[in-house]
Amino acid sequence: MTQLSEFAITQKWPAQHPERLQLYSLATPNGVKVSIMLEEIGLPYDAHLVSFATNDQTSPAFLSLNPNNKIPAILDPAGPGGRPLALFESGAILIYLAEKTGQLLSQDPAQRYETLQWLMFQMGGIGPMFGQLGFFHKFAGKDYEDKRPRDRYVAESTRLLSVLNQHLTGRQWMVGDAYSIADIAIFPWVRNLVGFYGAGDLVGFDNFPEVQRVLASFVARPAVVAGLEIPKAAA
Repeated sequence: MTQLSEFAITQKWPAQHPERLQLYSLATPNGVKVSIMLEEIGLPYDAHLVSFATNDQTSPAFLSLNPNNKIPAILDPAGPGGRPLALFESGAILIYLAEKTGQLLSQDPAQRYETLQWLMFQMGGIGPMFGQLGFFHKFAGKDYEDKRPRDRYVAESTRLLSVLNQHLTGRQWMVGDAYSIADIAIFPWVRNLVGFYGAGDLVGFDNFPEVQRVLASFVARPAVVAGLEIPKAAA
């Protein structure tokens, strides 16, 4: 049987508990999706900080696990068939962990696909658009004299929030009363948009009371509180 020590990434980030799932991440909206998920499902894991400050994500060790040099990534010693599984892309990891544990993704086909549809909505829309808005509002893009790129992403982010707000009316979570991986995917990005990016006024966040309501419920969950901090505190 393949051992975790045979994976190059464990040379840079040794597994303290080789029998546990290994998480390689950072406290970004995509990164905390997986730590929140792991806290929610109660699956034991070791967390390893992948520091952008030292370009860990471009190191040969990390690239051996994720050639796309993005966090998060996981290495599960107890993957399908009892063999280790290396996996990257936060959406794929959420689906894998949900199926592995039978949690936070309904077995009912209709509800399952509704959940996956909103997961894809985050992956294809909310993440890229909110991220670009963050670049043009908070990071290097804020110094561009031409504000048309920023305004484009403001408009699209506002539209996406409107979609969320309308959908959440009369619903506790993204898929009715069932908390799911769709919520875990979406709300770290909403939190980041109005928190770290400081773009709440730009997108008129006060105009989206349903999104505010669900965001407040999300960040109050103990697993979310823990998961938001775990990659940051990893050593």
